[in-house]
Amino acid sequence: MDLAKNCIDIGIYTNQREAQLAFWQQQVELPFEELLKVGGGSHQLRHSLKGSVFKLNHSRNPLAENTPSGYRSLLIAKDDLEAPVSLIDPDGNHVTLVPTGYKGITHIGIVMRVRDIAEFQNFYKNILQIEQINATTFRWATTIFLLEEDPSHVATTSMQGLGFRYITVQVLKVDEEHRAFLDRGGREGNPPQTLGSTARISFILDPDGNWIEISQRASLTGDLSSS
Repeated sequence: MDLAKNCIDIGIYTNQREAQLAFWQQQVELPFEELLKVGGGSHQLRHSLKGSVFKLNHSRNPLAENTPSGYRSLLIAKDDLEAPVSLIDPDGNHVTLVPTGYKGITHIGIVMRVRDIAEFQNFYKNILQIEQINATTFRWATTIFLLEEDPSHVATTSMQGLGFRYITVQVLKVDEEHRAFLDRGGREGNPPQTLGSTARISFILDPDGNWIEISQRASLTGDLSSS
């Protein structure tokens, strides 16, 4: 994909706004950027994350206990660490602060629980067309994806639910990238749509049904046209 930003963002959903803000801002030390109203009784509280954006989506309506996504853990590189430090947020999500360079991580890493590694190898190499480092490790821009195979893992069906639910890649032209992804055999989540003057977005799915947002954000591209 022709990227507008060389970092992948990650989104989480919660009903515990204040507890989660305290955890991510004080323990993980993520700087707050801005609040966006995203509709449906939800606010997105955006935080800086090593060039990525950590999207803390707070819903005032109770979130269903849907099947957890394959996005199982977030790893964040820290220059001043000598060994990994494991943390758990108020909803039970795992985040690990790691020394810069740990498992190739210089910015962030995402641990993926997958049903079939071979299927994901094909997906990442041939459909997403991102870099393979070894049999279980891939790099998309500056983000490292670490695959852990679990044949009993139940594929997710909904982006809504507690925990890590989706990632976002920022591109120059959503419509072109979305169409090319489908042409390569990928599955559609939602077709492209424009969100006011903020962004034009679409959603695609990986083999286990995890959601990936493709975003053409006006602040990065200066343009929300579909062509």
